[in-house]
Amino acid sequence: MDYMTLKEASEKWGVTPRRINYYCAAGRIPGAIKMAMIWLIPKDAEKPIDRRTRQGKTPKHEDI
Repeated sequence: MDYMTLKEASEKWGVTPRRINYYCAAGRIPGAIKMAMIWLIPKDAEKPIDRRTRQGKTPKHEDI
């Protein structure tokens, strides 16, 4: 399996490397592994939905 680094993923997805690091640490990127101090992300991984935005949140009436 081919992997990419935080920097490569950040350029591909248009977010900061710190945000990618957060996704990896929270387990939101399936297949991401940590080797020593470096996160390795599968090249075919999809960008997780950003829950801070309106698109990532569910409407209040669906929370019931």
